[in-house]
Amino acid sequence: MSLQFGREVSNNREIAESREWLITNGIGGYGSGTIAGILTRNYHGLLVATLEPPVARTLLLTKLEETVNYNAQAYALATNRWVDDTVAPEGYFQIESFRLEGTTPVWNFAFADGLLSKRIWMQQGENTTYIRYHYQRGSQPLSLSLKALVNYRNHHGGTNSGAEAKIKQTQQGLEIKVFPQACTLYLSAIANNQNNNSCSWSINNTWYQNFALAVEQYRGLNPLDAHLQAATVKIMLQPGDTITIIASTEADRQIVTEAEQKKRDRQLIDLFATQNQLNSVPPWIKQLVLAADQFVVARPLADNPHGKTIIAGYPWFTDWGRDTMISLPGIAIATGRYDLAQTILRTFAQYVDRGMLPNVFPDAGTTPEYNTVDATLWYFEAIRNYYAATQDREFIAELFPLLAEIIDWHIQGTRHNIQMDDDGLIYAGETGVQLTWMDAKVEDWVVTPRIGKPIEINALWYNALSCMVYFTQVLEQPDGEYQKLASKTRSHFAKFWYEEGGYCYDVIDSPDGNDASFRPNQIFAVSLPSRGGSRTALTEPPLLQPKQQQMVVDRVGQKLLTSFGLRSLDPGDKNYLGIYGGDRLQRDASYHQGTTWGWLIGHYVQAHLQVYQDPQLARSFIEPMADHLNTACVGSISEIFDGDVPFTPRGCFAQAWSVAEVLRTWLLTTQSDGVTTSIIYI
Repeated sequence: MSLQFGREVSNNREIAESREWLITNGIGGYGSGTIAGILTRNYHGLLVATLEPPVARTLLLTKLEETVNYNAQAYALATNRWVDDTVAPEGYFQIESFRLEGTTPVWNFAFADGLLSKRIWMQQGENTTYIRYHYQRGSQPLSLSLKALVNYRNHHGGTNSGAEAKIKQTQQGLEIKVFPQACTLYLSAIANNQNNNSCSWSINNTWYQNFALAVEQYRGLNPLDAHLQAATVKIMLQPGDTITIIASTEADRQIVTEAEQKKRDRQLIDLFATQNQLNSVPPWIKQLVLAADQFVVARPLADNPHGKTIIAGYPWFTDWGRDTMISLPGIAIATGRYDLAQTILRTFAQYVDRGMLPNVFPDAGTTPEYNTVDATLWYFEAIRNYYAATQDREFIAELFPLLAEIIDWHIQGTRHNIQMDDDGLIYAGETGVQLTWMDAKVEDWVVTPRIGKPIEINALWYNALSCMVYFTQVLEQPDGEYQKLASKTRSHFAKFWYEEGGYCYDVIDSPDGNDASFRPNQIFAVSLPSRGGSRTALTEPPLLQPKQQQMVVDRVGQKLLTSFGLRSLDPGDKNYLGIYGGDRLQRDASYHQGTTWGWLIGHYVQAHLQVYQDPQLARSFIEPMADHLNTACVGSISEIFDGDVPFTPRGCFAQAWSVAEVLRTWLLTTQSDGVTTSIIYI
């Protein structure tokens, strides 16, 4: 598969501005934009720095507006949309092709017989972006002019324009301080040209208003932005010459070459193939391995400066406990990065409080929030995956006291009425608080409160208890206590079966009784407890009878399955909303009321494999994701999709658990030990 587009895409503005690219730096910073070069989001920019890794993400360098003077004619390569909906200049007409080389976006601009390429990458561990222009072909020299548009604002938006920036020219380039409270942006250039011409810098210090952001308008947000033209750099280039612009928060830095970035990409792919003993890897899976790495970021701790976490999604999410634990098996373990998995698990262990993992770390970097009932339970599944891959008994021994403490807190009760009831099932919830992954809330309105006993929470609880049975056996400790708890939970799980409907209730024992809304959460009653191979050895019996398992898988497939995941609600439900868009109220109203979620495809595939024992058939459900890599954020997988055809991608254009679950289940259906064939339940 080639992630490359010609003029049929790049010169079609509507399509070209719907295709986005992403680069990351491993500490929370990133760069993003559209193939067309049009700004459509607040989050688009060449350097969005993380000033307090992995948060405090701040737009510093928005774009470089290129103009080529060639053969006495000026060719604009940049494209902008303005408040009156005019598009000027229309530089996208010069884009002959766009491609993704690993994670590096590359453009070819054609003008007469001239060809100029542009590529962008970031330095790992540093707020530094490189933009390289290479004059590949031409019959005469060209003059390249680059207007540097800069800013200093939170990446969510809201520019305070009008102030005059402090711009200082240095021997290396420019030092730019957009506002008095801003950090310094360092701009420099390295030219590699035959005639040794140096770059010419000129300071502008002019604000340009009324950039129109189409996606923000669709999302019901302020669609206007302003950026400062700080300076212009000009250089004459001969065919074969190169100029690299460096934007950084660091005054002194070690240059990372493009070759080093490519080497890192190759190492990640080789590790994936080697650790999983794969003779060959499809190109689209290789691309997902690289996409997975983009979500891995630093979260330094006081006693561990090398702490790691997983960004939930670009461009706007930080790291969430739930998302991190769901994503970890695909992001770190499936890719063979076991040390990384251990580091993340150990990092989050330090944040456990009252038997709970944090739900979210706010972008402002303040105290984490603990409004989640499932993040902590997913922690057990992540650890199980780690042990299955590594057989690291010492690590299990290290974490076991914490895991036992978590179980105890859930039995005695913790925040938000999270507590095991007399029937061995977990009850959770209180008015005004969203605790499950269906967590949309607008002001005081919790869209799907799900107070009571949600089905996936209790499937996860049973899975956690099954893990504890297994871990006690690994550590050669008595397992009777956890066996007893697991048996009690399993025996009362039958309450979830809705005999009249032939499927499972979504929530039981809620203030309004049992909720028979047909949702995807019941799939976890089949996929959990996980049985991903002989080494995991979770031998606790399943939660549902074989016939019930098949009925759930079949009904979910018939009502909720799309090409890119599972709908969050049956289209036949009166509350179903199949299009995700509009202002925040409209978007959050549909977020879990029909919207398709990519990550759910993983547990659907796992459940289907559990029931039908056909790896090839199960794999067929994730293969449409290969086509999706050509849309939205090229080379990655979106957070959500419309519930209605054509399942237009929405939300974050690159989501960790979407990528992770496709990687994990592709591997599950590919490897021979990923097929459950030998477990017998008595």
